[in-house]
Amino acid sequence: MDRTPDIDTQVLVVGAGPVGLMLAGELALGGADVVVLERRTGPLTESRASTLHARTMEILDQRGLLAELGTPPAGGAGHFGGTPLDLTTASPYSGQWKVPQVRTEELLEGWATRLGARVVKGHLLTELRTTERAVEATAEAEPGAGGAAATLRVRAAYVVGCDGETSTVRRLAGFAFPGRDATRELLRADVAGVDVPDRRFERHPKGLAISARGPGGVTRVMVHEYGATVGHEPGPVSFARVAAAWQRVTGDDISAGTPLWLNSFGDALRQVSQYRRGRVLLAGDAAHHQMPVGGQALNLGLQDAANLGWKLAAEVRGTAGPGLLDSYHAERHPAGRRVLDNIAAQALLLLGGAGTEQLRLLFGELLRKPRVRAHLAGTIAGVDVRYAAEPDGHRLVGARLPHLRLRTAAGPCSTFAVLRPGRGVLLDLGGRPSLSRATAPWTDGRVDVVAATPERDRPAPEFTCALLRPDGHVAWADGTVPELKAALRRWFGPPSRHRAGASGLRSAAAG
Repeated sequence: MDRTPDIDTQVLVVGAGPVGLMLAGELALGGADVVVLERRTGPLTESRASTLHARTMEILDQRGLLAELGTPPAGGAGHFGGTPLDLTTASPYSGQWKVPQVRTEELLEGWATRLGARVVKGHLLTELRTTERAVEATAEAEPGAGGAAATLRVRAAYVVGCDGETSTVRRLAGFAFPGRDATRELLRADVAGVDVPDRRFERHPKGLAISARGPGGVTRVMVHEYGATVGHEPGPVSFARVAAAWQRVTGDDISAGTPLWLNSFGDALRQVSQYRRGRVLLAGDAAHHQMPVGGQALNLGLQDAANLGWKLAAEVRGTAGPGLLDSYHAERHPAGRRVLDNIAAQALLLLGGAGTEQLRLLFGELLRKPRVRAHLAGTIAGVDVRYAAEPDGHRLVGARLPHLRLRTAAGPCSTFAVLRPGRGVLLDLGGRPSLSRATAPWTDGRVDVVAATPERDRPAPEFTCALLRPDGHVAWADGTVPELKAALRRWFGPPSRHRAGASGLRSAAAG
C-alpha cells in the first residue's frame, strides 16, 4: 500500500472550479494557508458556464485580474426568461461578457497559486471528521492520477465545499438542502459539422429552440419540449435524444453532426438551510442549485467566494471580530434566495408552454418601463446587492462602492484599484485627519487609509469618506468617529495594542 501522507493547512477548499479557485485566491491574499482538493487530474474539457456579469467583472478588476484576462467579447443582448432585456447598469462593465470556463479556471488558478495556494488534483473526497479544533478529510486517488498516493489525509481548521450541485462536502457534513426537484429540462449540446440557423429563444408549437454558431464552427443547440418529463437515462444525456428532440421541435435533422459536449439541466431549485455548520462551509452550487438561466449560477458562486474569502482568512489569522464568519451566511443566504426566486420566475417564462403566452406578453410590456428594466438588470448583473445595515446609516452602507476615477499623489486610479491588496480601505476624499487618526490602530495590515480626490469631469461622489470592506462593500460612510470605530471593530476586529508604525496613509495607485 502507498504511504499515506498528511497535509496540514488552515483551510481546505474542495473543488477547483471557478468558485473554489476564486475562494483560494481570496484566502491566500488574506494571509491564510490554503489547499485546494480536486478530483480531476487535468483542465476542464467542457464548455459549461461562459457568461460573466458586471459585478463579477468588477470583482476581477478589484483583484487586478482583468489586465491578464484582457477584454473579453461582449455576450450580446440580455434576456429575462427569453424576453429581451437591456442589461445596462451603472457599472463600467455593463452587459455580459463571454469567457470560456476553462479560461476562467486557468486565470484564477494561476492567481491563487502565485499567492501561495496549493492545488492537489486527482483525489476524490471520501470522508470528513470534525473535531473541536479541526476538520480531518480523507481522499482517495482517482484512476489516472499517476503517481498520486492512494490515500490522502488533510487536516484543516476549516473546510469549504465548492464541489458543485452534487457536493460531497454537503452530503458528508449533513447540510439540509431543502427545495424541489426538476420537473422540466433543457437539453444542451455543442455540435460540430451541422449547419442550422441561429435561433434566439425561438418558440415553436412543440417547444423551445436555441442555437448559436460559436468559434471554430461549433454550434451550441438547446431544446425543450413542452410537457416533456425529465429524462432519467443513466449517465450523460445521449446525442440521439438531443437530436430527436431537436427534430420534433424544429424539423431540422442534426443527427449527422459530431457531438463534442452534451448535458441537460432542469428547473430544480434548492438552497442549503445554513451556509456554515461549525468548521464546514459551502459556496457556489454546493450551497444552491438552480437552473443556469442567463449565466447567473456561476456569477452567484463567484460572489459567494468574494464575500467569504476575506472573512475566513481573518478568522484563521485570529484577527476577526465576533460574528464575522457568521455574517457570510447572514449576507449570502438572502442574496442567493433572491437570485433563486429570480431564476424560478425565468424558468416558468422560458419553459412554459402555450399556457404562459399571456404572462409573457404582460412581462414584455413591463420590461419596456425604465424602472422595471433597471431593477431586473441590476438584479441579474449583481450590482444591486445590498447587505443589511443600520436603518439610519448612510444610504451606501451595505452596497458595493460605485466606480469612481480618482487622483492620488502617485497618479490616477479607481475605486476598484484601491482594493487590490485585499485589505479594508478608509477612502478619504475630504481630507479629514481625525478619521485617519481614528483608523490608525487598524492600519497593521488590516486597513489602508487612502487619500484621494475624484476626477473633476465625473459626477460628484455620494460621500466624502467611506470605509470599504475587502470585497468592495461599504461598511461606513460620512458618520462620526465613534461610528467609524464601531464599524472598524465589527468588520476588522479589535484595535491593535501597538499603534501602526506609520500614519497608515498610502497611495491608491501604489496598491
